[in-house]
Amino acid sequence: MSHPNPTISDAFQLFLKEAPGHAKAWMGAVKALDQASPLDPKTGHLAYLAVLAALGLESGVAFHADLARKAGASRDEVIGAVLIGLPAAGNQVVKSLPGALSVFDAAS
Repeated sequence: MSHPNPTISDAFQLFLKEAPGHAKAWMGAVKALDQASPLDPKTGHLAYLAVLAALGLESGVAFHADLARKAGASRDEVIGAVLIGLPAAGNQVVKSLPGALSVFDAAS
């Protein structure tokens, strides 16, 4: 499935296309939660990356790493966010590194 933003997973693109009502509701909740957060955008995106990596949700990693990069996060900060969960979640977090770093490799 081709999409203008290749960091968006095929599954999420399909969700947006096939369930527009649910997608609109979901994105509304995401926006409201984002606005309620006291974290600055860069910190919020890095924290979100840490959660995705700890939960093993690799499909959203590239998209959220790109948001962190656009908010000013460095490559090293993104690596640190992905790996911060090592003690709690174990080495499954390293599976998220390729997706997280792909946005930096594509930008250079």
